[in-house]
Amino acid sequence: MADAARSAPSEGRRPSRHPAAAPLAVLAAGVAGAGYLWFTDPHEPGHLLPQCPFRYVTGLLCPACGGTRMAYDLMHGHFAAAWLDNRALLLAAPFALALWGRWTVEGLRGRFYRPRIAPWVQVLVLLAAVAWTVVRNLVRGA
Repeated sequence: MADAARSAPSEGRRPSRHPAAAPLAVLAAGVAGAGYLWFTDPHEPGHLLPQCPFRYVTGLLCPACGGTRMAYDLMHGHFAAAWLDNRALLLAAPFALALWGRWTVEGLRGRFYRPRIAPWVQVLVLLAAVAWTVVRNLVRGA
């Protein structure tokens, strides 16, 4: 019953798009962004990459700060530099890729996929992000 409810968006309504449209659009946007990032070093000033709004307003690093530099370093094989850019995001990336992969596979099979993440896991992820933010800003300021 739960699988049937998950495969259909709602009873009596036809979906306006194929279930694989969204994950494939995310893939296309990611490839386009990676293509631009390949030739744009975020370690250097003077590019069109956006600045972190949290850091712009507060001067502090957010949990994702360094993610663009990390992606650039990974694409160019600089794994140690990627680790220094944002350790937590680097460790979380395989989980995000696994969720995207499942979303894509289910979409290609013609099924809509919405992960069910327990509330306690959501709280744990939020607390880890807050802890990471505090730790990296304290270490940076020391």
